[in-house]
Amino acid sequence: MGIIVGGGLIWYAVFLATKPAPTAAQPASEAQLVREDSHRVTATSTEKAQLVEFLDFECESCRAAAPLVEELKKEYGDRITFVNRYFPLPGHRNSGTAALAVEAAAQQGKYGQMSGKMFETQPEWGEKQDSQATLFRTFAQELGLDMDKYDAAVADDKTRDRIRKDVADGTALGVTGTPTFFLNGEKLTLNSEGQFRQLLDAAVK
Repeated sequence: MGIIVGGGLIWYAVFLATKPAPTAAQPASEAQLVREDSHRVTATSTEKAQLVEFLDFECESCRAAAPLVEELKKEYGDRITFVNRYFPLPGHRNSGTAALAVEAAAQQGKYGQMSGKMFETQPEWGEKQDSQATLFRTFAQELGLDMDKYDAAVADDKTRDRIRKDVADGTALGVTGTPTFFLNGEKLTLNSEGQFRQLLDAAVK
């Protein structure tokens, strides 16, 4: 099923103009789940599993899940590699803009700081229909980024391509909403925090 771009969602049309969604979900593979440039947000001493999250910085459910994910990173981060991938949804006016800002910050080694800032401030800018690019730029300034490099990265098609690639992979893997988690290649259906921990416990045994 292709992605339908609604009125006002110009950024999404730009993101996917050269990367149409596949007509059907393809089998998950390591190459699609985790790529060389994917953001690995934990450094394991002995990797026993990988947990991949497709996320949208304007998604309220992603924001709600973020504190738990942070707890899990502290508990399991020495054994499980946590990987974040972009999946801005077409119904969110500024999710693509936020992903661009985060990726621009990531190019200066500030992925974690900028992604955390997005979720922290989401109530201020989420659901708004006007571009929040100026606000996101102030976040970059607060993080002490080189603003010339930041502006160049935001404007660079390569930065958009980086996000398009995550969207294309997510779509191929059957991702339709956020957050979506894959544990060792298996798409999770989560009903509770306890179930999440049980799955991680089983993965690291």
